[in-house]
Amino acid sequence: MLSQDEARFPLVPTLHPTLGVKGHRPVVGTWDNKDLVYSFATMNIVTGQLTTRLVESAATAKRRTRLSKTARLQQAFAVHLRDLVRAYPATLGKPVVITIDNAPWHRGRGSAEVLAAHPHLPLYRLPSYRPQLNYIERLWRVLRRRATHNRLFASMPELRSALRASLCYFQTMRHKILSLIHSPRKKKEAKLTGA
Repeated sequence: MLSQDEARFPLVPTLHPTLGVKGHRPVVGTWDNKDLVYSFATMNIVTGQLTTRLVESAATAKRRTRLSKTARLQQAFAVHLRDLVRAYPATLGKPVVITIDNAPWHRGRGSAEVLAAHPHLPLYRLPSYRPQLNYIERLWRVLRRRATHNRLFASMPELRSALRASLCYFQTMRHKILSLIHSPRKKKEAKLTGA
């Protein structure tokens, strides 16, 4: 069982409460920039394995191509599905269910072709407006805290590097991924929300 989602990481810092030296307020710079990186990620909820792909923002790519944001993300999702085909081949003998949300870029010719060629990867669409059902949503919060909160990046390569380093950390520390899923606090929250 896989949990798939994507998240945006802007070049402009995301501000978050932090600790500091008493009497000195922490300062984070900012600048006017709309560039961002999309991260496509899939979490194996049994083993904690991550399969990830970073995608250039639509605004940056639009300078070079004429594709819309949705079309670019549809292409990126199809490529991400091909990554999953390599990570979970049909020779495993069992279907590998991928839970996804109802984003418009999860539909399209490219992803339909990949799924038709590899029927062992069925998609399970979650109900609308229920992100708490998608386990990978928990990863984005800790990834942002580790990689981008209160940090000003001077360029896109710096942002990509910070994201790659944090994703590599979580790929090697699978017990951290599994702790996001099996946390007693998360189970209590799920009972309260009726999930």
